[in-house]
Amino acid sequence: MRAGHAFACGAALGQLGDLIAGDPRRGHPVAVFGRAAAAAERRLWRDHRGHGALYTALCAGGATAAAALAARAVRSSPAATVALTAAATWSVLGGTSLGREALAVAAALEAGDLAAARERLPNLCGRDPQALDAAEIARAVVESVAENTSDAVVGALVWGAAAGVPGLVGFRAVNTLDAMAGHKSPRYRRFGWASARLDDVAGWPGARLTAVLATLAGPDPRGALRAWRRDAAGHPSPNAGPVEASFAGALGVRLGGTLAYAGRVEHRAVLGAGNRPPEVADIARAVRLSRRIGLLALAVCAGGRLAVTALSASTEEGTR
Repeated sequence: MRAGHAFACGAALGQLGDLIAGDPRRGHPVAVFGRAAAAAERRLWRDHRGHGALYTALCAGGATAAAALAARAVRSSPAATVALTAAATWSVLGGTSLGREALAVAAALEAGDLAAARERLPNLCGRDPQALDAAEIARAVVESVAENTSDAVVGALVWGAAAGVPGLVGFRAVNTLDAMAGHKSPRYRRFGWASARLDDVAGWPGARLTAVLATLAGPDPRGALRAWRRDAAGHPSPNAGPVEASFAGALGVRLGGTLAYAGRVEHRAVLGAGNRPPEVADIARAVRLSRRIGLLALAVCAGGRLAVTALSASTEEGTR
């Protein structure tokens, strides 16, 4: 079995596992990595970019190297390679848990339980929930679903297609480090710089594919493309901008604007200017769009890897 077929089969099985089971409540590999990264931070933290770069290299590089060694150990067995790819794919994808958390917040809002919605919101994003009303929570959830569709699903599949199990694990490690240390709080402004910049680089292709798929799979392709072209550059994140803008246009809602995050207030550009503010019902619409994008991303990434494998085989035969 060639590498492309092993990735396609393993990734499909891994995504099926995520759709059926989601993330485990205990012992998740990403949580284990997070605890190890937190321990490394306690030893390495200094208010200095160099120490942050060392921290990023050790954590992300160590996880990627371990995955590469595991892939090398099973490469002589097609069944073991598929199994390892499936396990890695399941462990790095978070689409099902993302949807569940978003819909749980929506259910609390629909029941009029604003306190419960505020309590669950930190499971999705780092907003300060206590000052948010129902409309602002709905906006925060839709934005989080959009951004995490790229971070927790599409980006991992892109890097898996490009580099197999090391790509899957390495991308998730980089994304986790950014979530832990990549924000602009006083503690991480310098120490987390390398994690944030590496995440920007690693997330670039997945974010663009997510925006393309949101445009194609959403209910308003023209609106998605228009918002992406017009508004994405105004977002402070080079990757969240295209994703959130395309979701805003596809769903016909207005995202962005003022938000409170990590103890500070930010005034961001409006995405989907002229559209209506998000409502509670738009959370479910965003989750449905996210699920369609995840399935399409699997098809694109697996299909792309298979096409490269077929081309490589054809080239080998032609040179004989």
